[in-house]
Amino acid sequence: MSLEISHKEVAPGIVLVTLAGKLMLGSDGADIPDRVDEFLREGKKIVIFDLSGVTTIDSTGIGRFIASFNKIVNAGGEMRMAGATGHLFQSFHISLLDQVFPFFDTAEDALRG
Repeated sequence: MSLEISHKEVAPGIVLVTLAGKLMLGSDGADIPDRVDEFLREGKKIVIFDLSGVTTIDSTGIGRFIASFNKIVNAGGEMRMAGATGHLFQSFHISLLDQVFPFFDTAEDALRG
């Protein structure tokens, strides 16, 4: 299953990005940081990534979130992660990124902050 990405503004200045499938080496997901640039230009300063549909992630996929995080923080915004469980969450945990990115059980929890 290739990566599917969709997004919607869920509150003023807050965008929810929903991902489903595999986020790995290759072109899938390469545009995530570009989309973040677009959101920031539009004044959306809080970006929530819903990972509940992601089945597999590798270091390239994680790198896309690091790049996005840097863009968002440099613009004075905030990045929140939602729905990462099991091996997906462990991928962030072993690299200590769970101490950098705030993780929430659900997108709704992330919206509440």
